[in-house]
Amino acid sequence: MGRREGGNGGRTGRLTPPDWLMHGLRPASVPVPKAAVGRAAVALAAPLAVGLATGRPEYGALVSMGALAGVIGDTADAYRMRLLNIAVPQFFGAVGVTLGILVHGEGWVAVGALTLVALVSGMISSIGAVASVSGLLLLLNAVVGAGLPMPGPWWKAPLLLTLGGLFVLVLTLLAWPVRARVPEQAAVAATYRSVAALLAAAGTTDYDARRQDVTESLNTSYDLVLARRARDHGRRGGLVRLLAQLNVVVPLVEAAAAAHRYGRASRRPEIAAAVGELADSVEQRRTAAPEFALPDPEGPADRAVNSALRHASAVVHRTDPDPAGVDDRLGRPAALGVRARRAARNVLLSEPSWRYGLRLALCIGLAQTLVSLVPVTRSYWVALTVTFVLKPDFGSVFSRAVLRALGTAAGLLVAAAVLAAVERGWWDVPVMMVLAALIPAFSVKGYAFQTAAITPVILMLSDIIDHEGFHLVLPRLVDSLIGCAIVLVAGYLMWPESWHTRIGDRLAQCVEDTANYVASAFGGTGHAERAHNRRRIYRDLSSVRSEFQRALTEPPPTGTRAAAWWPLVVAAERIVDATTAARVRVDHGAEPPGAAEVTEIERQLRELADGLRSSEVLVEVRADLPGDEEGVLAPLRQEVRAARAIASPAPRS
Repeated sequence: MGRREGGNGGRTGRLTPPDWLMHGLRPASVPVPKAAVGRAAVALAAPLAVGLATGRPEYGALVSMGALAGVIGDTADAYRMRLLNIAVPQFFGAVGVTLGILVHGEGWVAVGALTLVALVSGMISSIGAVASVSGLLLLLNAVVGAGLPMPGPWWKAPLLLTLGGLFVLVLTLLAWPVRARVPEQAAVAATYRSVAALLAAAGTTDYDARRQDVTESLNTSYDLVLARRARDHGRRGGLVRLLAQLNVVVPLVEAAAAAHRYGRASRRPEIAAAVGELADSVEQRRTAAPEFALPDPEGPADRAVNSALRHASAVVHRTDPDPAGVDDRLGRPAALGVRARRAARNVLLSEPSWRYGLRLALCIGLAQTLVSLVPVTRSYWVALTVTFVLKPDFGSVFSRAVLRALGTAAGLLVAAAVLAAVERGWWDVPVMMVLAALIPAFSVKGYAFQTAAITPVILMLSDIIDHEGFHLVLPRLVDSLIGCAIVLVAGYLMWPESWHTRIGDRLAQCVEDTANYVASAFGGTGHAERAHNRRRIYRDLSSVRSEFQRALTEPPPTGTRAAAWWPLVVAAERIVDATTAARVRVDHGAEPPGAAEVTEIERQLRELADGLRSSEVLVEVRADLPGDEEGVLAPLRQEVRAARAIASPAPRS
């Protein structure tokens, strides 16, 4: 079996923190988004200055609170997606705070209302990224509206919060007229560079890691250029050219799989350098094609790389690709209305959607019931903690609860110093500029760091509204610990969803899709459909990787099981790669395999998928796959044998 990645089972000293906790406490090595830092500083500090200048600091604090939501939601690259990521959640946030204001001080009515809002918030979060942020803001603002005294009349607070979000949106879109396609171009160019790195790694042990980079880059690029478009279906102007440039990357990636196993000339540095030149052409919008001095091919794999590279060069430097000939490797999306109806139907009929909605509603209901029965002053922070922690698409619930407690404690230390040393007034403006700038800078480093940055900002804004001062620091720590405890008990321990159901079934479906891909690769399926199937499988495997990485951050037994099953994810990706390499060789002159050989490999993969669905532990299976060891499918049979031979380490330890 291969080396376990991210395992939790290693022995540690008595005082050494466990691996799953250290994973969340290590800052990610990513660059600080300087533009986002500047926007956050202006977006949160300017409203405070205006509020102080007009004698209404509480109004300025509410606008800044709305801007905070916009800063947190501004995570996209393409401008049209940033428009959706900020504007749509702001609408749901306005609805949420309105509902909260209407039930403020209403006792059990407020408990029931917030529980219902939590159910809706949890269910719509399953639709997608924008819906997830919208659901989060709907519940957060409802909790804040029900817990904090807002200035009357009822419509004023929603209006002020929305103004804050719109202010962030304006700051974000200032450069759109001059940088309209820059994010998409940069993403497509980055995809070409990742393919150049993949070809440079062909034949080396670094190939698998570079292939994962290519998959992530392709996912990002297709999402920006095509998959999330709302209206124009990618058929206008610059999007058509970018889509054509992106589509011709796919044959290069397919050819790289063959070059990795069989290529000779295609492993020479001139090949990777030529793809790097294409990346520069995409980024700089060049139309003059360079002359490539490519090495002479020495076999089908080399011919495939040369052919794909020359075709990519022709498309990249073409100024007017035919829109009718630009197909969508992910499938053209339906109209917006059709997608909305599908999303609504999926939310209402999906078991995971209801399960998460009910789990979130239970935790919010318990939090609100507790603070209604126990005399705690304005303890909306308990429900806020529950909302932030219990987000399934943000990471492990268990580790997030622990990290939330640690991050809150660190943020409260900063808040205590600010509230004790800074008198409310004009000094709030420069202090807020500094604290707000830390939010995007720390958010990219990890959840605990983001919590530590957001906590003092929220406390400072809430103090401007309700004037509790330094005395609200310690109660907020207690509230956070109570919220984390509610999530751990009612949102985690009481919902024993088996790890096999969450991970095993998804992986089994990917293996079954791989079996279908093997059958289609050597059947009568056309190249466009094969490319579509391959992209879909790699996208699904990328999602499964994310699920595994999330499980690896949980304590045993979940983290230990995830570490044991992890090699199967790698094996499935290698099987897809081996299938692609074999198909590419056949397309460029190699002898095609017999139907019986393909059928037997397909059968073995379907048996593996059935085994994954029916077992909690991995059991070694000997896969007897006879065939021509010199034939085109020999490496594929080897990868299938390796996948069937992966066993649970439990009996050996």
